[in-house]
Amino acid sequence: MSCADLLPLNCKPMGYLEFCVDPTVTVRDAMRQLDKTAKKILFVVKDKKLSGTLTDGDVRRYLLSGGKMDDIADRAANHSPKTASSREQAQELLNSNRYIALPVVSAHGELVDVIFKDGISVHEYPHLDLPVVIMAGGKGTRLDPYTRVLPKALIPVGELPIIEHIMEQFMRYSCDDFHIVVNHRKQLIKAYFAENERRYRTHWYDEEKPLGTGGGLYMLRGKIKETFFLTNCDILVQTDYDDILRFHRENGNVITMVCAYKNMTVPYGVVETGENGIIKSMKEKPEFSFLTNTGMYIVEPAVLDDIEDGVPIGFPDIVEKQKQKGHPVAVYPVSEHDWLDMGQITELERMRERIEKHGDY
Repeated sequence: MSCADLLPLNCKPMGYLEFCVDPTVTVRDAMRQLDKTAKKILFVVKDKKLSGTLTDGDVRRYLLSGGKMDDIADRAANHSPKTASSREQAQELLNSNRYIALPVVSAHGELVDVIFKDGISVHEYPHLDLPVVIMAGGKGTRLDPYTRVLPKALIPVGELPIIEHIMEQFMRYSCDDFHIVVNHRKQLIKAYFAENERRYRTHWYDEEKPLGTGGGLYMLRGKIKETFFLTNCDILVQTDYDDILRFHRENGNVITMVCAYKNMTVPYGVVETGENGIIKSMKEKPEFSFLTNTGMYIVEPAVLDDIEDGVPIGFPDIVEKQKQKGHPVAVYPVSEHDWLDMGQITELERMRERIEKHGDY
């Protein structure tokens, strides 16, 4: 069923058709459509009538409650959305409230229009004011030969190096206290910021030997005494940082790991067999979804007390140790579209194209 089929017969196709979705599509496909739209909202329409709305927040809450990517999108939708009965009423509500968009429905509940808050920012960045720790000590071997000349943190993506893109993203949330762990070509990184026109508030921690993605954190013990963001220096995560923090605190986590859903299609028919080669099932080009670690976390300062001085360790191993101690650790899921990883050359080019195309993250 096309979006045009979802509209009343007397309604001409309009630009909002791309925001319509059938309730029977999968959550996975709905996420893909959300990623393609600039408004981050879909309208679930059944028999020409508005059934509900679907945002990335709705999808996230559904998945966190145990929902699956192969479930129908209607299960994740908000079935009590705010609506208007006319364009004028919709515009009034948009002007007086912080809605992203308002669907206009007829007296019979048919979707006849959608009014967006175009030209007005609907997202005000809250004042989080938390420390940010950036792990920038790695050699960046996956980006060879670029990293033979520059440290990974200074690889340019558009007009700025990746580490500065990361810092600018956090500063939108008033997180401007940066603690940077360095090792490989650390003098180049420090020199860049010493001569930078933007006077970032930076604190430097020098590793004497490679300590992995978590070992160098022992140097921050006693220096950071509040909840902090932790990120690798080669990734960007585009999502609501305030919502991550709220999730972290509401669940009492000591560590919240930000993970992205990755979708992969096996380009062959997959056969499952039983005893004596009996075919149990066959699937043509099956698609699988799984969560992958983005390299961004929210961490409680008590975690630093459990990190040994000068001992190499990856941060995922630190997460595992906290889990084994019975401390609450959890995952905050985001769309794969919200995660940019420049750790490989192909992904670096994708990040550049994205920033050049949109002029933002």
